Amino acid sequence: MSSPVRRVRRLVAAAAALSAVLTLSACGGGDDGGTAKGVELVSEGKLTVCTHLPYKPFQFRDDSGEVVGFDVDILDLLAKDLDVDIEVVDIAWEQIMSGAVFASKKCDIGMGAMTITDDRERDLLISDPYFDATQALLVPADSSVESLADLDGKKLGVQTDTTGQVYAEEQADANGYEMIVFDDSISEFNGVKTGKVDAAINDNTVLTDFVEQNDDTKVAAEFDTGEQYGFPAEKDDENAQKLIDRLNDVLAKAKQDGEYDKIYKEWFGTTPGANTDG
Repeated sequence: MSSPVRRVRRLVAAAAALSAVLTLSACGGGDDGGTAKGVELVSEGKLTVCTHLPYKPFQFRDDSGEVVGFDVDILDLLAKDLDVDIEVVDIAWEQIMSGAVFASKKCDIGMGAMTITDDRERDLLISDPYFDATQALLVPADSSVESLADLDGKKLGVQTDTTGQVYAEEQADANGYEMIVFDDSISEFNGVKTGKVDAAINDNTVLTDFVEQNDDTKVAAEFDTGEQYGFPAEKDDENAQKLIDRLNDVLAKAKQDGEYDKIYKEWFGTTPGANTDG
């Protein structure tokens, strides 16, 4: 899977909490804030996007260090509509979910294959849904585990502050497994490969992508959780509402003119509706 070629330059994060900053696209600007087509931005000439890397194929660094992925390409449509760059900030997921990164003006918007939930809608302004998903179970290729019930007395890996963790917590008493919490998806998935955990739960498309690159693992089961992803921004903020309204318009247009299907096929090898993933 490849992503449209963009010119990239590395930037130094202004705050210690920001672990990485990358700029994509073609334009540039200062760091003192600015306005693009009526929307106030944290940095002039840039749409600043907070995420927690990696979460392949939605956002991750390729071999050159560039942040690419499905979410990146979708938000690039918004950046082009605003005629600005994208600046991607790698930061702790909980800071995005709490809304702290928006209140402190570190970012204009967030990304991260984020499932829309009632709890998150209380803390965040969220875009219209842009992707359908569900949870799935990753196990070693030679494992006999086929369901959560098969994990009785075993260890199940979860990623912190995800709906996979929530689902695993809800099913734990009935299935008798011990949960091991990981800070990021790669650590969680590698926990399966190294035997630290017997299985891991996470979003189905992310696990499918991992299995394609790691034939010593497999997806043992999927759970019909009926999830949809959205992009988060600051709650109860007039400017953030303008940004999300513009994104919703961009998403609707992309779905009508075929651009969404083009991006989807590039990252998932099919189009929405051709399978159960989206």
